[in-house]
Amino acid sequence: MSSLNLTEIEARERSQLIEAQHYHVALDVTGSERFSSRTTAIFTARAAGDTFIDLNTDDVSKVLLDGSELDLTNVSAENGIPLTVQPGDHVLQVEATIAYSHTGQGLHRFVDPADDQAYLYTQFETADAKRVFACFDQPDMKATYDLEVTANENDRVILNAPTTVEGATHRARIDYPLSTYLVAICVGPYAEFSDTWRGELTHHEQTPQDQPHELEIPMSIFCRASIAEHLDHERLFTETKQGFDFYHRNFGYAYPFGKYDQLFVPEFNMGAMENAGCVTLRDEYVFTSQATHYRYERRADTVLHEMAHMWFGDLVTMQWWGDLWLNESFATWAAAISQAEETQYDTAWVTFANVEKAWAYAQDQLPTTHPVSTSAEDIETVEQNFDGITYAKGASVLKQLQAYVGREEFFAGVRLHFARHAFGNATFDDLLSALEHTSGRDLSFWADQWLKTTGVNHVSFDRETSELVQSGDTLRTHRLAVGTYNVEGDKIVRTGRVELDISGQRTPVEGIDTQADLILPNDDDLTYALIDLDEKSLACALGNIEKMTDPMARTLLWSATWEMTRDGRLPARLFVELVARGAQTETELAVLERILSQATTAQRKYADPAWAQSSTVLVDALLAGARGSNPEAALVFEQALSKVELTDEAAEFFVSLLDDSDAERRWRATTALVGRGDRGEDLIAAQEESDRTASGRLHALQARAAVPSEANKARVWEELTSGSLGNLDARHLAQGFHFPGGEKSLHQFNEAYFGQVERIWNEFTSEMALQVAQALFPSWDISPEGVERGKSFAQREDIPAGLRRVIREGVDGVERALRNRGVDGASEVA
Repeated sequence: MSSLNLTEIEARERSQLIEAQHYHVALDVTGSERFSSRTTAIFTARAAGDTFIDLNTDDVSKVLLDGSELDLTNVSAENGIPLTVQPGDHVLQVEATIAYSHTGQGLHRFVDPADDQAYLYTQFETADAKRVFACFDQPDMKATYDLEVTANENDRVILNAPTTVEGATHRARIDYPLSTYLVAICVGPYAEFSDTWRGELTHHEQTPQDQPHELEIPMSIFCRASIAEHLDHERLFTETKQGFDFYHRNFGYAYPFGKYDQLFVPEFNMGAMENAGCVTLRDEYVFTSQATHYRYERRADTVLHEMAHMWFGDLVTMQWWGDLWLNESFATWAAAISQAEETQYDTAWVTFANVEKAWAYAQDQLPTTHPVSTSAEDIETVEQNFDGITYAKGASVLKQLQAYVGREEFFAGVRLHFARHAFGNATFDDLLSALEHTSGRDLSFWADQWLKTTGVNHVSFDRETSELVQSGDTLRTHRLAVGTYNVEGDKIVRTGRVELDISGQRTPVEGIDTQADLILPNDDDLTYALIDLDEKSLACALGNIEKMTDPMARTLLWSATWEMTRDGRLPARLFVELVARGAQTETELAVLERILSQATTAQRKYADPAWAQSSTVLVDALLAGARGSNPEAALVFEQALSKVELTDEAAEFFVSLLDDSDAERRWRATTALVGRGDRGEDLIAAQEESDRTASGRLHALQARAAVPSEANKARVWEELTSGSLGNLDARHLAQGFHFPGGEKSLHQFNEAYFGQVERIWNEFTSEMALQVAQALFPSWDISPEGVERGKSFAQREDIPAGLRRVIREGVDGVERALRNRGVDGASEVA
């Protein structure tokens, strides 16, 4: 039995024995180090048996079961609170004292250096509600709640439901069944902005009869007081309303949680969290300086992603974490389609093809890849699977499924799923049943092909036989299109398109011009597959990519050439040169940001080191773009320029920004110059003095970590491995630690990592252990010796499975870089 790392078997056994009914949770958060937690849990035992309730603290002062005090001897964070129960209803009372979190898990406390105000918020997914109150912390044991929070004067308390206030105590009742991981408690002097969405629910055949036609949803947006002047709440409310418009038109079920609050909170580990009616988002989304178009688009995507979870995840919740992919895949797909059809970001699918899919393709080619739908034997395994398979590949598969069954049939199945399982728990089989009902298709074979297997197919076109060729370990059914394009003057134009289903290795394609300048398999990005361009098409892309006027087709060419570079089938220098030329005219700013990052990786990791160190083609292109006339594109180029090794001319460009009015630009320039070794502590201290904000403190941490000396890197290493850092401090230190130009100073840790990482994994919290273990893996040691060290460690039988996965993925990255450097070096000889 392990409360900390609950297994699926334990969870199933517990939910068979126990039915959670109601929690009364009372917290006193007036202290600065610890808070008191009093929980009354009401539950029903279906039979006599032994079980446990979760609570992650070593300071439990009292436990009463049905009025009788229990022995505390066996109570621990590891095992929770053991219980022996008889059939019937029970009341459990628990009193405890718990330390605030500084790692973004449980009840996180942050003090704003700008005004010394304290802010609290909870983050409970995957299973961290037990860090705040005693509970059966698993998704299928839904309950209702009374929440009671005693807070300091002037603090707002924002919970899942509207609050009442009596003195210093704030109360709310959650009167609908809700999983523990979706409970939210936020406290502090948050600034508030309010609005209301008024609209209609479109009734469909699947809509329950009791659903309203018209409704109003009160909305509030919160952030720290010190950054409230920067919160563009009107834009955010517009995007939120657009989301409600789209989902109420298509989902057939009214938003079920009354109010809708969104809180931008500090030191958040992820993008956001879908707490019912009380969404938390990272407050880096409150842009205090000029932000790129891509960041605005990503923020809108996050807003719509979390809103989709209100239906898929909160209203209908997975039975166990093995269906986590379904939650995240659905929300990722829903955010993209709602963005594309309802907001100003009408090219959201272009971004999806270039960003999300690149993430998925990379993850799916790792030795640790897993099926979209995979077993999750315990919480540690679940937390490792918040990855590109769970989010991006799953969303790609759902997009393919929509194309396969038809848009209306797909949405009808989703509506039926909501109607059947509202406020309950469901599995993927339940969703598949609904989709089969509305589409009239047997989808079991499709599901087995796409969800139970690993790896990504390659698709190519054979000009000689006019056949579409599919390769891969598992051949799948695909609905896709093949497009033909010709160069006509200063444009590449599409001259033909054939859409078809394929399932085998070779499929004839009729009506295709096999002499076209460029033939694009998977045109319009209907399926999840890597595109292998034939020799003529590749030559056309390399020579003319800037002439491709269609943004989706151009993005697919960027994606295809990047994946060929990653696979060692295109020398890295050719991709770098392609980006250096083609990026200057790239109109999709989200795509521009991505390809510049990929080109940086190609030069730094995949190109022959001798060429990479001598070539200025990329830095020159970035500098030219940063000086360009389009301010939004120039900002993207400037940010990319700050992450490469600089020429003297590029360094002078950043010197000119040191007195800029924008603090983010000043820090960008400072870190770039410090990382180059041109400037040091005097410059950092001066910038720090002028920016006393929370973000300024983090920028200073990163800049100091970027100083390229061996002694400084050793200092940063000690801090990162000490276990004393908060989550955002560790993240920024790691970014500075890896700053371009400092690689030679990192080789002192090639062996030290493997001597310390096991301690880090065992002693740090799960979130911090994963973050630090990944960040400090010696990815800079691109050598046969580096590969061997990693492989030897990963082969040890006594290391945790999660740590082995981190090491194997790190080794794969080093092996790929080593191979690709060889390919690139050989291209110079050729």
